[in-house]
Amino acid sequence: MDLARPIPPDPYTRLPAVPGLTLSSDDVTDGGPMDHRFTAEGGSTSPHLAWSAVPPGTRSLVVSCFDPDAPTPAGFWHWTVWDLPAGTASLPTGAGASDGSGLPAGTHQSRHDGGGPGYLGAAPPRGDRVHRYVFAVHALDVASLDLPADATPTAVAFTALFHTLARGTLTATFQH
Repeated sequence: MDLARPIPPDPYTRLPAVPGLTLSSDDVTDGGPMDHRFTAEGGSTSPHLAWSAVPPGTRSLVVSCFDPDAPTPAGFWHWTVWDLPAGTASLPTGAGASDGSGLPAGTHQSRHDGGGPGYLGAAPPRGDRVHRYVFAVHALDVASLDLPADATPTAVAFTALFHTLARGTLTATFQH
C-alpha cells in the first residue's frame, strides 16, 4: 500500500457552505475509532445516527457514509439513503440493513461501492493508514430527489447538492 499518497481533504469542506445540522450517535464518536461491529468484518451494522437543528423548509433528508481515504481516485461510498421524510430525526442501529427494513417507508437506499445494497462497514485495505468514515445528513428543500431506485451514491450526492439547506457530519476512523 502506498502510504505516501496524499491525504485527501474532508470532501464536505469543498462543497458550497450551508448552515450546520447537529449530528450525533450513540454508537460512534466524532474523531474516534469505529467499533468492530460497524466494520465489514464485524457484520456491517450501520450505527445509530441522530440529528437536530433541521431548518424550516426541509422537505426530505439524505444520509450517507463516505471514505475519502480509500486508495481510489474517487473515495468509497459505504452507504447512501435518500428521500427520508423531513420529520425523521434519527436512524437506529442497523437501519442500513440490505433489505431496507430499518428505514421509513418511501425511503431509498443505493448500492454501496462494493456493489451490494445497504450499509457496508468499514473495510480499509490491511496495512493501509487510518481511514476516515464521514457520516453526513443533508436537509433538502424537495420532498423527493426523483431519482431511479438504482441511482448511484454519486448521482444522489450530485442531485442533493442543488437542494441542500443544511448539513451535518460526524467522522469516525478505522484501521486494520
